[in-house]
Amino acid sequence: MSNKQKLYSLDDHFKELMNDHEFVAEWKKSEPEYLLAKQIIEKRIKKNISQRTLANRLRTSQAAISRIETMSGNPSLSFLKRIAEVFNTKLILKFE
Repeated sequence: MSNKQKLYSLDDHFKELMNDHEFVAEWKKSEPEYLLAKQIIEKRIKKNISQRTLANRLRTSQAAISRIETMSGNPSLSFLKRIAEVFNTKLILKFE
């Protein structure tokens, strides 16, 4: 008998969790924050800048950037506009 373990990706785990109705309900509540954090992290990494560098460009603290990226902060619309300016991109908000 083999002791090999099957590799289990984060995507596999997420798909499994999406079968749990309680998880889905909680996910829907936090999805906008998650998507915002994900986009900011992706843009920051693509620009090859640290949280501290982004914070300096925004004239805020590294902790403020960390709070947004960990979904524990609640950035204002004006702050999101400033982030978009630093990333030289357009901020788009929409309801679906």
